[in-house]
This record gives sequence, structure tokens and C-alpha cells, in this order.
Amino acid sequence: MAAIRPRFGVLLLLWLTGLYLRVPVLVIPPLSPFIGDELSLDSTTLGALTTLPVLMLAIGAVPGALAIARLGARGALMMALVLVAIGSALRGVAESDLSLLGVSALMGLGIAVMQPALPALLPRWLSYEQVALGSAVYMNGMLMGEFISAGLTLPVVMPLVEGSWRAALWVWSLPALLLVFALKWPRDHEPDQPVRRPGWMPDWRHPLVWQMGLILGSSSTLFFGLNAHMASLLKARGVLDALDQVLFWFNFMQVLASFLMLKAAHYWVGKRLPILLCVMLDCLLVLGFWWGSGAWAVVCVVALSFCSAILLVLMVSLVPSMVPADEVGRMSAGCFTIGYVVSFVMPLLGGILADTSGDAEDILWVLSGYALLTIPLAWRLRLHSSAHPAG
Repeated sequence: MAAIRPRFGVLLLLWLTGLYLRVPVLVIPPLSPFIGDELSLDSTTLGALTTLPVLMLAIGAVPGALAIARLGARGALMMALVLVAIGSALRGVAESDLSLLGVSALMGLGIAVMQPALPALLPRWLSYEQVALGSAVYMNGMLMGEFISAGLTLPVVMPLVEGSWRAALWVWSLPALLLVFALKWPRDHEPDQPVRRPGWMPDWRHPLVWQMGLILGSSSTLFFGLNAHMASLLKARGVLDALDQVLFWFNFMQVLASFLMLKAAHYWVGKRLPILLCVMLDCLLVLGFWWGSGAWAVVCVVALSFCSAILLVLMVSLVPSMVPADEVGRMSAGCFTIGYVVSFVMPLLGGILADTSGDAEDILWVLSGYALLTIPLAWRLRLHSSAHPAG
């Protein structure tokens, strides 16, 4: 039993930290009517409060690799959580749109550093055999964070703070500072000292960085793109009244997939076949949603969310299971940079195409086209492990 407790504690800490990859971002949609009314913000600015941190995930990933090289993975994660807590809490004292967007960008930068720091810590805190489980655990925390923040803010947190959106942001933000202190507790399997030599910049010439980043981008593009444009797509089909139910199941399936991966990660992570199957299923399902109608289209898009979440966990878990611990940060940063640039640009292009043509369904040309392009990338993916079991 004594050997189990430290491992359980580390997994719990990873799960709680994973929550803060999404909670500070997705607490905004339920609060946006209150923020907009008080600060007189238009819909574009309110939308930017959610999309700006996503853009920062791409911009801040490489600086995150530098932070890992200089501070170590643990130090970089602690610094990032401080940025997230302070940036998110400062939104509660903002008095203008510019100040609100500024501190939201600061918060997004913190989350961007967290993204490569978490996988870089896995081989230091867990044995080699437990790395895939650790990835699945913090990804489960991240996906649960989407539901917790969106589901509890209005019915639970707002009544507790007497309807103050500012206080609600503080309630969600400040507990991150407690995690900063908790992160000092786990022992490393191997030293996590800052790296003083060059080596923090991702190797952009390495084909595997591009393959993994572009495949990761497919998962994120389909999820963020369909989430962003679901209202337009359902309105074009005359079933806008089903939006709440479709979005609920579309997002909830990500949570279910993350629970499946808690069990399956050990068997699937590091293997090409599960990745290839997920990519191919994503393509079939987005085409099924596009060409289908009624209940069949809903089944396809909900199943697509489930499959894309599995692909997300598989891709995020690849790097810490494949490369030495001191290389995880910069390789993860390269993959996240590519993946999040793609997931920001592709839905944007789809929206522009739809606005130009006047047909909301044209969004799916971009989303399905990009998904199809990733099939040969997954087919040609060559995975090998150069990581060594931690002592």
C-alpha cells in the first residue's frame, strides 16, 4: 500500500493541474452575458475572450520550451500556473475591453507553457510503464475541466458569489496558486535541472514533429471548428432548436473518450494502428455528418467527437513515451505549435469560405479536406522509442 499512495498522489496532482488547461478559458462563455452587459462589449470582443487564449497556445508553445530548458519542467509548470492564476483573476478587475483582452492573453501564455511542461514532467514523476497512464490522466482532467467550468459556473458558483461575474472568476482562478505549492511535493525519478546549453528550440527539420503536429491539428480542428460553427450548420439545416442537445453530447463524448483512454492508453499509446484508425474514422464521420441528415448526422458528429478525443490523447501521449525526458519539452512544443496554428487557421478559413459563398455547409469543405490530408501522414508515421525507463 505504501508504494501505491505516492503514485496515486502524483496522478491526482496531474489531474488537478490538467483542469487548468481548460477551466480558465471555458468559464467565459457562461459568464459572457454578464461581462458584456457591464462592460458594453460587442459579440466579437466577447468571442475573442475565448479564442485569444487558444491562439496563445500556438504562440506561446516555443517560449514554453525555453522556459522548460531554463527552469526545468517543474519550475516552468509552477511559473505557468502562477501566470494562469494571476491573469485569470485580473480579468475580474478589468474595466475595459483592452485590459480584459490583455490579461486574457497573459493567462493564455501561461496555459501555453503548461502544455509542453506537463508531458515533460511525466517521465520524471512516473515510471516508464506509467507514462501513458499519466498522459491519459491529465488529459482527462483537461477534458473534465471543459465540463466543470461550463456546467457549474451558473448553477453553483454564481449564486455563491451573489451574481458577481468578477468574483466567479476569482473563485475559479485562485485555487491554481494552491497547486503551485503542491507541485513541489513529488520526487523526480531523475534530475530536473535547468539546461544551460542550447537545445530548447524544436527541431523544425525533424519530419516526425511535423507529422505529429499536423495530425494533432486534425483532431483539434474538427473539435474546435465544429464547436465554433455548429450553430451556423444546424441553422442552415433548419434544426437550430437542437443546438443545445447536440453541443451537450458533442462535448460530453470527449469526456467519455478520456475515461476510456485511462484504461486503453497502456495498450494503444505509441502504436501507429490506433492513430491511423482514428484519423480514418474522423474522415468518415465528418463526411457522414456533411452528407447525412436527421438522427444519422447527429450520430456521426457525436461519434466524431469521441474519436477525435481518442486521437488527441494518443498524439499528446506520444512524445513522452518516445523520446528521452530532456527532449520532451521542446518536441512537445513543436507539435503543439503546429497543431494549434492549424486548429486556429482552418476553422477561420472555413468561416471565411462560408461567408463568401453564403452557404454554411461550405465550412465542411475545409474541415473534411484537411482531415483527409492527414490520412497519408498517419499511414507513413514511423514510431520508435528512444526513451529509457526512469530509474
